[in-house]
Amino acid sequence: QVQLVESGGGLVQAGGSLRLSCAASGRIPSSIVMGWFRQAPGEEREFVAVISWTGTIYADSVKGRFAISGDIARNTWALQMNSLKSEDTAVYYCAAGRSIATIAGAYDYWGQGTQVTVSS
Repeated sequence: QVQLVESGGGLVQAGGSLRLSCAASGRIPSSIVMGWFRQAPGEEREFVAVISWTGTIYADSVKGRFAISGDIARNTWALQMNSLKSEDTAVYYCAAGRSIATIAGAYDYWGQGTQVTVSS
């Protein structure tokens, strides 16, 4: 079992930056895959970014603006979000799985989510 806790959300003006963190605890495999997803009101949960020992993948909508990183020794992951836009407003979730994937169903564990609001 893996527990995930996100932090770092908040309110920011368009063009600003935020850094989200995800702390993992429990039985964490060294090959863990960590993803970030987001869900806006009335929308489906959508893929943002994923990192594994093989590399990273980003959604086209955030490529060049967001950066995912991880410190497996400290069991923490981060999502640096720059040049934020109003359309980035959503609840952001970190998720842990066993294989790199861009679909939510592939992930076994989820955090509780953290709100990111970008004002225009």
